[in-house]
Amino acid sequence: MKEKEQKMKLPKLDDLFTSQAQRDYEKAEKVEEIDISKIKDFPDHPFKVQNDEKMKEMVKSIKEYGVIVPVIVRPKEDGTYEMIRKYQKKYERLIGIDKPNEGHGGTILRGYHYAVDAGADYIFQTDSDGQTLPDEFWQFWKKRKTCGLLIGYRKKREDGFSRLFVTRVLRLVLFLTFGTWVKDANTPYRLMNAKQLSKVLKKIPDGFFLSNVLMTVIYEKHHLHVEYIPITFRPRQAGKNSINMKRIIKIGRQAFGDFIRLRHRI
Repeated sequence: MKEKEQKMKLPKLDDLFTSQAQRDYEKAEKVEEIDISKIKDFPDHPFKVQNDEKMKEMVKSIKEYGVIVPVIVRPKEDGTYEMIRKYQKKYERLIGIDKPNEGHGGTILRGYHYAVDAGADYIFQTDSDGQTLPDEFWQFWKKRKTCGLLIGYRKKREDGFSRLFVTRVLRLVLFLTFGTWVKDANTPYRLMNAKQLSKVLKKIPDGFFLSNVLMTVIYEKHHLHVEYIPITFRPRQAGKNSINMKRIIKIGRQAFGDFIRLRHRI
């Protein structure tokens, strides 16, 4: 009987000429200040920046109060970064965050923590798939001093029955688990007071998948000045939907178990 040939596994060049510490550093998540000229437009993104009166108001506000904007970008092979939205001007205080993929919940949590640590007064979060409208932000900004959490309430959803079904089931699950009725827990359009948010974040585990949901529950449960403002919520304009019903059920089971474990913590 012939013995099986054993294939020799050759080390990669990187393994030969770099240390383990160097390789670990390359893989690790990190925050870097990058040259804005290296940031490229995200192809076919529906969001545009208009040089109108509202833009002038924002420029005036930035000049008066200052702002540091953390932005998550994707590194490309040619050494540049792909921007998640288009800009017509170069902003000197734009900061790119280079990090491994840790899911939606973990990513926005990291953004929240970074903004709080950077000294932001207010933090605004929205998704980048074109379902929400930038113009509707200003009604939130006008009310920023009156509430701890301003939420864009998706009164009418145009992204399919399955998503609407999930929102309604989630509302019921949260009520049964935490005893709190939440109108729209996972909406991706919210403006928060950073000082108050920093206290809420301490109650949310790192990398928690449904971090916006748990955040909303905490605000509601402790009566931290929540206001819902109706917003437009269109069908997805860019990217692909990675969530199907099978995955929704799997996520739902895991979330229910997590909520049960966390209900006494918050």
